[in-house]
Amino acid sequence: MLLTTDMEIDIEQISRDLNALEKFMDTLPEKALGLGVRVLIAAVLFFVGSKLIKLIRRITKKSLQKASAETGVIQFLDGLIKVGLYGLLILIIAGNFGFDATGVVALVGSAGVTIGLALQGSLSNLAGGVLILMLKPFKVGDFIMESAHGTEGTVKEIGIFYTRLETVDGKFVVLPNGSLANNSITNASFAPIRRVDLKIGIAYDADLKKAKAVLGEVMDQDADVLHEEPTFVFVDELANSAVILGIRCFCENAKYWDVRWRLLENAKLSLDAAQIEIPFTQVDLHIKAENPDL
Repeated sequence: MLLTTDMEIDIEQISRDLNALEKFMDTLPEKALGLGVRVLIAAVLFFVGSKLIKLIRRITKKSLQKASAETGVIQFLDGLIKVGLYGLLILIIAGNFGFDATGVVALVGSAGVTIGLALQGSLSNLAGGVLILMLKPFKVGDFIMESAHGTEGTVKEIGIFYTRLETVDGKFVVLPNGSLANNSITNASFAPIRRVDLKIGIAYDADLKKAKAVLGEVMDQDADVLHEEPTFVFVDELANSAVILGIRCFCENAKYWDVRWRLLENAKLSLDAAQIEIPFTQVDLHIKAENPDL
């Protein structure tokens, strides 16, 4: 009798399971169709949203350019708008799949402390970018040198989190904005003119006054040297193997490297023509014999 009762219970359970499976199979095409429609809508939303975001970014760029905004400000705001609008688009797509956008925002807010700790480096870089744009220690196109790693180059882009430099040898260096905002920065492009400092050694037995006159003439004959600014030729150091002469003049900031390289070349050629020796580094050895009779 007990066996019969257990068999009846098992049959009833199997029957219920079969009914549930049958209902699931009956509603499966409808659910699959609904999911497919939602995926299709999400794809359309992403495609249209991406195009709309690009349009908004393009309009914003043109408006800022017409307002004569700095390139760095335009790049920073463009990156900020891009991140913000794509985040909004993701929330809209999530809502299409049944996620409550308010709930998602509340969840993110409740996890704010954890997210803040995990992204503190990125948040520091974001704050650094804002400080750079507000305080303007440099702008796009400036040649800067940062003290942390000795990196130097021309600023090509000021982004939300990173600043990109192009070095003199054509490499691109990406530096975090937080590091740039918290370290010493030398801006070589800030002033319209820049001083050129060179050091050239001559032999101790060379005619010092003649050498100074030759180097002064080299600066006088260079068209890019600003002759309304003072020029100097002076003894900078009495080194072991040479008398070090210093050359100092000014030129336009954009022409600095051309002037520097040209002055060095012309100084060498002019000193050679004047028969003034530029000595090699040398060491004089004095050997004392212990036995003079040997």
